[in-house]
Amino acid sequence: MEIAMVGLGRMGANMARRLVRGGHRVVVWNRTYAKAEELGAEGVEPVRELSQVVAELAPPRVIWLMLPYGAPTQDAIDELVPLLAEGDILVDGGNSPFQLDIERGAALAPYGIRYLDAGTSGGVWGLDIGYCLMVGGERSAFDHIEPILATLGPPGHGYDYMGGHGSGHFVKMVHNGIEYGLMQAYAEGFELLEATQWDLDLAAIADLWNNGSVVRSWLLELAADALRKDPGLESISGYVEDTGEGRWTVEQAIAHSVPLPVITASLFMRFRSRQDDTFSGKLLAALRNEFGGHAVREKGE
Repeated sequence: MEIAMVGLGRMGANMARRLVRGGHRVVVWNRTYAKAEELGAEGVEPVRELSQVVAELAPPRVIWLMLPYGAPTQDAIDELVPLLAEGDILVDGGNSPFQLDIERGAALAPYGIRYLDAGTSGGVWGLDIGYCLMVGGERSAFDHIEPILATLGPPGHGYDYMGGHGSGHFVKMVHNGIEYGLMQAYAEGFELLEATQWDLDLAAIADLWNNGSVVRSWLLELAADALRKDPGLESISGYVEDTGEGRWTVEQAIAHSVPLPVITASLFMRFRSRQDDTFSGKLLAALRNEFGGHAVREKGE
């Protein structure tokens, strides 16, 4: 098949590479043309203008967006829609809120443009391992791009149809919320291991747990890799960003009255990681001093 990949960040570029290696014709556009041109040496076809991707493809066109959530994605859709024809397919493979997908699907329907929201997981390892794809939107569009999905996904059950507009990104949102909880549990456990009186080899323990243990996982493999490179993690700051999906998961839990204590706590711990000396911590120390005479540390101690 032929497809345009719009956005060549950490995932978009490798997805384009995987598709070319799978025998597809891939046209690419990136805001910085040099990045698209560089990828051209690997078999993709770079274009300078976003509008050119439409002219380069035969109908029904398939255009896959791998852009940051918000204005970059919406601006690209707004520019492309007037150039597309009935039956063409737009895929948002980024991490947009599912509510936007429902709105976009309805807005594009009068033009006959089919819209898919594709939750995409795999990170920088997807080029070699493949991407897990959770796809929502028109079933006919899903069926049409299935050869592309089969190439992007790992062998076996690497992609699936979730349902109507928004369902793909909703499932991906929950996926990322679970990821928050898993990562927090590993982080807390290894902090306790690191704090003991024994000089434990944390990388070796992570490797050990990946052999027959009920807590084995790919995340644990990555933890082992990180700990081998830097056993004390001294080169890394404890500042942890969140890209939105954890927040959206908690918001939906509130909307549906579903208790998510672990995922919610893991999200709040990411907020805590960005604070060096919190006001709440200072107040706790002050209260302990006031009611019990417990010692407090002066600033700078």
